[in-house]
Amino acid sequence: MRTNPFGHQTWPQRIRAALCPRTGFFWRTQCRLIPSEPRASMQARPTEPQDPYRHRYGFGVFAIMAFRDPIEKRSSGSLFQDQDRSARAQADAGSEPRDPFWWLAVLATRAAFAARPGAKLVSIPLNGGSLRVSVGGGWRASTSLPDDVAAQLDLYLPYCFSRPGGLAVAHIGQSLDGRIATENGESRWITGEADRLHCHRMRAIADAVLVGAHTVRADNPQLTVRRCAGDNPLRVIIDPELSLTGRYKIFREHAAATLVVAAKEHGDRRGETHGCEILGVPRVDRTLDVSAIRAALGDRGLSVVFIEGGGITISRFLEAGCLNRLQITVAPIIIGSGRPGVAFPGGRALDCALRPRIRRFDLGGDTLFDCDFDA
Repeated sequence: MRTNPFGHQTWPQRIRAALCPRTGFFWRTQCRLIPSEPRASMQARPTEPQDPYRHRYGFGVFAIMAFRDPIEKRSSGSLFQDQDRSARAQADAGSEPRDPFWWLAVLATRAAFAARPGAKLVSIPLNGGSLRVSVGGGWRASTSLPDDVAAQLDLYLPYCFSRPGGLAVAHIGQSLDGRIATENGESRWITGEADRLHCHRMRAIADAVLVGAHTVRADNPQLTVRRCAGDNPLRVIIDPELSLTGRYKIFREHAAATLVVAAKEHGDRRGETHGCEILGVPRVDRTLDVSAIRAALGDRGLSVVFIEGGGITISRFLEAGCLNRLQITVAPIIIGSGRPGVAFPGGRALDCALRPRIRRFDLGGDTLFDCDFDA
């Protein structure tokens, strides 16, 4: 009879003792009983390689198999999360965050299409090889890439080229029950670190980042690129009555240019506010005409506009048919009450519901739904 190499340890203790020395990770174990083969069949395959982690006993075969924690198996989410933690740690240490090679390739793709208007295909260096990207976001790499890197390219490359009429993409971070803030306006933070890194990357791709006056009051954002490499976009603030004071960061910090969109009568009367240019647009139903806003931004050569909030502003662009894409990042929390993400006025029949084409991506513990209304 064989000697028990584990002494008086219990089976969970034996499993941990067998697995932990092999890895630097926390692993789960799954045990499976496999019926014993007849001795003759076992002897018929003397050259079969033996698994050192399969321990044979008289009653059958006891197989020990290692599994990562489920959140770690979501490779694209793990990449976002790990890179963001790295960026935070380096920022705390006073150094610039290092970007993954694939993000530098995304920025190079954006620059290549911008430098060659009308180009159908560009080729850029990628990790010792090359990356060919076509209009529409299709791509092919000369070398094989890990699945998590491929997922990031799938997410960002469709936003790297100009389209006739421009591209307007909005982003909302919300809870499982569709809330972007509590009743009193608290929203920091519903989604996780990976989603915030994603927003900075979208800013770096965009020509302009746009928010409404309510978002400025609630969050006092900077709307600059800080968590990744990339240039700051033009900051566009919708403030119909020029009600914002000069105390907000967008007016006090001059890291990027800022454009204030207001009602036409204010734009005609005043050329600037808080040192920023005013763009006057006509009113429609006691608010500003979002179609006119998008057209005016396009006339200024702003091809990719990233609409970052808030829910009211995004809902108005969506209802007016002025959004090409909507990214909804859903965090695994339930608030129970609060401010909704997308909300249209009045009752709407189910057959009027929008049914975009959907792509899904993992952002750490959150899930991003990329909605395409042009498909």
